[in-house]
Amino acid sequence: MFSTLFAVVVALVLGHLAPSFAAAVRDDGWYRALLQWLDRRFRDDGFWRGHWGLLLALVPVVLLVGLLQWALDGAVFGLPALLFGVAMVFYAWGPRDLDVDVAAVVDAEDSAERREALARLRPPAATGAADGGDEIGRVFIAALRRWFGVLFWFVVLGAVGALLYRLVAIAAEDEPALYLPEGTVEGARKLLVLLDWPVAQLMALSLALVGNFDVVVSAWKAAGGAGLQLATRVLAAAGRASVRQELDEDAEDAAAAAAPAEAPPEVDPGDAGVPPLDVPMASVVDAPLGQAMRDAMSLVWRVLLAWLAVLALFVVAGWVN
Repeated sequence: MFSTLFAVVVALVLGHLAPSFAAAVRDDGWYRALLQWLDRRFRDDGFWRGHWGLLLALVPVVLLVGLLQWALDGAVFGLPALLFGVAMVFYAWGPRDLDVDVAAVVDAEDSAERREALARLRPPAATGAADGGDEIGRVFIAALRRWFGVLFWFVVLGAVGALLYRLVAIAAEDEPALYLPEGTVEGARKLLVLLDWPVAQLMALSLALVGNFDVVVSAWKAAGGAGLQLATRVLAAAGRASVRQELDEDAEDAAAAAAPAEAPPEVDPGDAGVPPLDVPMASVVDAPLGQAMRDAMSLVWRVLLAWLAVLALFVVAGWVN
């Protein structure tokens, strides 16, 4: 657990302070080249073009990383294993800085710049939830892909899990999905859904704990969260509900602050139920996209801090024992 905390802190800090270094280290050109080589080598091969074809790329890499992880386990008081895990999480994290991409949407000066910034939040071949105009959903799905999927599978499987999640996501939704065989991509997307499902469920639960529990649970149920539904649909619905609740609360606080201190004027009995023109209406006008995106990013950070707090409790409990 300590290695997980340390790895996430390193990934976040270096990603913010040294973005050029992070981009250079997280270069996945070798993996894209491997996928292209396999596509040329097995152009007429049925297995490569089927739903299990991605295993030809995943198995050698995962086996190599798994052997390294096993060999380093327990050596030199665990220090090599710790550094190896940190390196794998840092490599698999992102690859782009989520805060920077969301800030680009918030600070966009016109619609064309905003569309370009929104496109950076979504991989070029992504499918499923958060399509079209669901900008808020994109933030939570991007958080799942860039942060929480890597974190969860690192906790479960170690360095192998973090790298496996990133490689599957690249093949399923990134540029390689635009030219790889249809069957191979379809298999990669099904595998990604399986990897995403427990992460999205935990993220939705975390949103309920850090936000309005009843609102999030209602949205979770409406999106089919109790069944084996697409992870992105459930998470996007929970995220939208959380942001809507945050905006409503902000609007209520602003209305209360702007209300006059003196008692409201009396209303004629014949006009009962009709508020005076100078009293704010109870309905909430849709907030600007920038405010909604900021609230979404704030919720993402709250969820991440909640996850790290739980990991910290396990670390402290281990030290005490």
